[in-house]
Amino acid sequence: MIIRDSTGMVDITDKPPVRRTATASGLIRLRRSTIEAIASGRVSKGDVLTTARISAINAVKETPRLIPMCHNIPITGVDTEISLEDSAVRVRVRVTSVGRTGVEMEALTGASVALLTIWDMVKSLEKDEQGCYPDTSIECIRVEEKVKDL
Repeated sequence: MIIRDSTGMVDITDKPPVRRTATASGLIRLRRSTIEAIASGRVSKGDVLTTARISAINAVKETPRLIPMCHNIPITGVDTEISLEDSAVRVRVRVTSVGRTGVEMEALTGASVALLTIWDMVKSLEKDEQGCYPDTSIECIRVEEKVKDL
């Protein structure tokens, strides 16, 4: 029996390069006291928001290494927006490229890794007596916008 594996990268050779933009967002729910610690710079691991921004940029650039069939594309810009809410931190990552395929996976990866970085940096403030995280959750990761300029 011969089994043919059709797994592979999509061939984009004949697609013309165009400007592409994608924005992804998500949020991490945290205790109000943790939000206050972030805002006042009292997190023992350091500056949470700056570290999350840097991790988002790094994640965007590493997306093809993390997602097996994702093309390595030229990233021309990464913008991050992080806002503190009463019981959450919201992350928005906008990625631009001039290439043959979209940048939504890069934007999603950037937003996801920024949220994971925030969790890592504040986990000591979020743990309960059993070492669990009853109030912490990452939610609503999604593509907000995808634009292809023709």
